[in-house]
This record gives sequence, structure tokens and C-alpha cells, in this order.
Amino acid sequence: MPDLHFEHWPKLPKSLTVPETSLYDNLDVSARRYPDQEAIYYYGGRLTYGQLLQEVNAVAGFLQDKLRVAPGEKVLLFMQNAPQFIIAYYAILRANAVVVPINPMLTAGELEFYVKDCEIKNAVVGQELYDKVAPLLDSTSLENLLIAAYSDYKGVFDGDLPPEVQAPRASFDRPGHFLWQEAIEAGCQPGEQNAGADDLAVLPYTSGTTGLPKGCMHTHRTVQANTVGAAYWSHATPDTSHLGTLPFFHVTGMVHSMHMPIFSGSKMVVMTRWNRETAVKLIKEQACTHWVAISTMVVDFISNPHLNAEDISSLQSISGGGAALPEAVGEKLYQLTGLRFVEGYGLSETIAQTHFNPPDRPKMQCLGVPSFDVDARIVDPDTLKELGVGEIGEIVVRGPQVMVGYYNREEENRKAFVDIDGKKFFRTGDIARYDEDGYFFIVDRVKRMINASGYKVWPTEIESYLYKHPAIQQACVVGVPDERRGETVKAFVILEAEYKGKITEEEIIAWCKERMAAYKYPRLVEFRDELPTTSTGKLLWRKLQEEERKKAEGV
Repeated sequence: MPDLHFEHWPKLPKSLTVPETSLYDNLDVSARRYPDQEAIYYYGGRLTYGQLLQEVNAVAGFLQDKLRVAPGEKVLLFMQNAPQFIIAYYAILRANAVVVPINPMLTAGELEFYVKDCEIKNAVVGQELYDKVAPLLDSTSLENLLIAAYSDYKGVFDGDLPPEVQAPRASFDRPGHFLWQEAIEAGCQPGEQNAGADDLAVLPYTSGTTGLPKGCMHTHRTVQANTVGAAYWSHATPDTSHLGTLPFFHVTGMVHSMHMPIFSGSKMVVMTRWNRETAVKLIKEQACTHWVAISTMVVDFISNPHLNAEDISSLQSISGGGAALPEAVGEKLYQLTGLRFVEGYGLSETIAQTHFNPPDRPKMQCLGVPSFDVDARIVDPDTLKELGVGEIGEIVVRGPQVMVGYYNREEENRKAFVDIDGKKFFRTGDIARYDEDGYFFIVDRVKRMINASGYKVWPTEIESYLYKHPAIQQACVVGVPDERRGETVKAFVILEAEYKGKITEEEIIAWCKERMAAYKYPRLVEFRDELPTTSTGKLLWRKLQEEERKKAEGV
């Protein structure tokens, strides 16, 4: 790997020693250091680190005594962002078990796959999700549910509350059903905590967009690598306050808005659902210093006509990943806050980041430079030959945060890892390049490339052009079937409010034609009021592409 990026490395060591202790130990240490420090703020409700540790241990004891959770057992965590998610996560670890965090937007039918894949017997669920879990009690290995009501932890809050946060605690009269408050009040004490650095800690699943979802086996060591790396890179301290808007079930929110603040003894300001007005209110009232977001959240946040600089002046860092932030939005954010959006790059397989932008020298629409002890290379996807500055190929990575492998997926593991120079690298499937400073730039997913009349067209590049048009708030580009060209380029666009009804699709196409090569510019544009996204805010380009293919086939 070239070491060009070290020229612009922050004033930090280039290598980082990963703790030999478990993630639970991070909480235990912070609670002993800062017992009265506020750990969680939740819509007016508050928990100190001392209280957080006490509740984690109580739930861990309940899991062991009442639900008979065994060491190494996989426990489903099916919940939206709430204090109970954090408590349950660390309680499962304290019980020497493995967390299986699953997207709360899934249906019962989709959830069944994960329960069967991990042979899950015990689950911790939000009460609003009960109807999705209940059918599985009769058709899978699932036996016991610990059910949480988010309203148990809210306080007095004069802003908008999501319905599930307002909902009072429900009752469930069925064997194997336990209420969260039962666990807290039962007085159970957990047994010995003996999970080590190389024991499994968490199994986040890939989204399944390229086939069946795959569980990524992460040990305490692999998660610690990015937890500690994130803390140092972002200068988190016991006096920083972190706004948690990304879902905790997803690796970026999990590491940057939960594990990293706990390691640092920082405050977590938790939002169950994204709401831009509430986000402004919380940043102002809780003096939030750090916010890790996805670009679609930042686009929505900046579009708020009531936003003013004074309300968010406490922010010291705004960062994120998942998709490049449009340049125009980044500039608007900078003019408002004086802060550059610091992008990073990573995957479920690497428990978030393998790349960071240096906070004091970020580049726009850039993945950043390889993180602590990461060997990242650009290789030819077919020959695996290493490529140089400016050459486009697949990112392969080797580092302390790379997963052990996919759970129960031997064939997938053989495909996912390759040997280069006698070292094991993970194939990301992402196409990128790096510049003369060693900064990496995404080109696109290997499978997203559009082949238009034999030319390679990368949708991300077209989207970056589209975002420069003042009328465009959001854009997603896909390849659609074309009898003459094989595939052609189509752009789905959300317009800024003031341009709706005042600009046509044809005018957008004409604007693009003036600025892009003939084979690149969109031949088709469709205005939409909204675009499909995942729960983490990533645009579901595959869904749009599939819609177009079905149209072409007359389905």
C-alpha cells in the first residue's frame, strides 16, 4: 500500500494498540471513572453512567437466570434507538453472549430468516415491534421475549415525540413473555464476565441487496479497533456530547453513536426517529458537539428554512458516510457552521470505518485515507494486480477491524477474501481510485456500473453533476434497458420546493447535455416527491432499477 496519506495524517500515532478487553469493560471503566456523568439523554429522560452500568448488570442477570442465556448464544436485538437498545446490547455482552442486531423495519416474514439462520431462542424487542415477532414463536426456535416500552425512559419534553415513544407500557399475558421493568426490578446478578477479545461480540447482517443477507462475525477485538480508533480520530472526551440519529442496529450508528461515546465517557443524545426540527432543538439544548449522520439526513437538515447558525453553534464535528455528500450541500453547511463534513468509508464487514478524512484537512466527496493500521489497495477486479495513482479498480482492505468471516457461509468466505503478497485481504466490491495525496475516492459499486453502448458509466459520477443544479435537492441515477444502447441513463430527481412546477425534465436533460460527455448524460429524467431509502438513509437504487426493468418487460 502506498503511504502517500501519511503526509496529511493528523497529529496522532499512525498505529493503534487494540485493547485486549471486551466492549463491556469499556462501560465498566467509564462508569467507575464518571459515575455521576450523564450517559444518556432521551427526550427529557436522563441516565448517568453509574445508573447505566447498574441497569446493564440487572438485565444481564435476568437474561442468565430467567431466560437461561448461555455463553456464546446469539440473542436477537430488535429495537429502534432508545436507552433500552444500549442497555440490552451491553447486557447481552455482559452475559457472555452475542448480539444479533436486526433492522426494525423488517416484516415478520423477513425476520424469520435471521431467527432461523442463528437458531435464536431469546430476543429483546421494542413493544411496537411485537406483532412482527409473535408469529415466529410458533414457527421457529424462538422461545422467550423481553419486551421494552420506550416511554419508560422519556422525561418531560416539549418537542415532537414519535408515537412509539409516547405509547404507554403494554401488558403481555403469555408464557415466555417478560416486561423490561421485570428485568430491572428482579434483582438478578450476572455470573462471571469472561468473554475475551477474540470471542464473538456481534453479528451485524449485510443488507442482502446482492443475495441472502450474511451475518458478519465480529469479535470484541474487531469492534474495539474501530471504537478506539473513532474516539481518537474525533477527539471524543467525557465532555463531548454526541447526537445519535443513525440507527444503532447499523454499524456506523453502533460504533460512532454508542460504542465510541461509552468508551470516552461522553453523553449520548438519543433520537428514536429522525426529525430535523427535533435535531436542531437537541443540538441547541444539549450542547451537542458531535453528530455522525448520513448524507440524506444532512441534505434534509440543511433544507430546513428555520435553521440558523446560532442554534447549532455547539457543533465541533459533523461526519458520516454511506454516500457522498453533494458538493453544494457541503458548501452550504460550511457557510452556516464553519465546519466541513468529514466523510468516511466502511462496511458491515469492517464494523464501520476503514477510511477517514483527516478532520483538519478533509476533501469533499472523498472516502478519506486508510485508518489506523489499515492496508488498503486498489486492484484490478479480475487479475488482482495492484494499481497506482488515479487508476480505477476495486478496494481491498486488511486491518484489525475486518470481520472473522460470514456466519455459516463457507462459499461466500472463499469469494470474499483474497491473498495478496502472502496477506489476507477483504474484497469490498467497491470501485475507487486514490489521488497523489493518498486520499481514496469512490467511483461506484462493481455491480452498479451502467454499460451504455459499450461505455462504462458510473451513476455516482452523474449524481455528483446533478447536485450542482440549483433546482435539485436529491438525485438517484440508474441504468434502464434500451433497445439501441443496451442500457441508457435515467435520473430520478427530487426538486427543491421553490422550483416545483417551474422547471421541466427536458430542461434538466439539456443542462446535463451541456456539461457531460455524450455517452454519460441522462436521456431520461423523472421527478419524484420522494425516493426509496433504507432505514439508514441510503438510496435504494436497485429498487428503482428493478421498477424500470419490469416496465421494459411489460410486467
